[in-house]
Amino acid sequence: QVQLVESGGGLVQAGGSLRLSCVASGRTFSTTAMGWFRQAPGKERGFVAAISGDSPYYAEYTDSVKGRFAISRDNAKNTVYLQMNSVMPEDTAVYYCAANPRSSGVYSGLRDYAIWGQGTQVTVSS
Repeated sequence: QVQLVESGGGLVQAGGSLRLSCVASGRTFSTTAMGWFRQAPGKERGFVAAISGDSPYYAEYTDSVKGRFAISRDNAKNTVYLQMNSVMPEDTAVYYCAANPRSSGVYSGLRDYAIWGQGTQVTVSS
């Protein structure tokens, strides 16, 4: 069973950068589809970015973060990252890492992922 632990959240000024990390346990990480989602207060959890589990790695992003955020993975460290640049106050949310160990594709739906981390808070001040 894969378990996920996020870190790297915090308070950042608008225009700044932050890198989130998600460490996964389990032996199948290198072929596991991974994603990042976020949930702001009073809003539903929504898709941010995803990366495939097979090389070459394909990534997908929600429109609002394209060109600002980048998802990557280091299979040697069982870790997936979300590099957040040029952050804006509307990026404020709890960010969740998600895994689909049964597939190596790229997925943007909540229901595509069976395993979730506990979340890490990102707050962007204006």
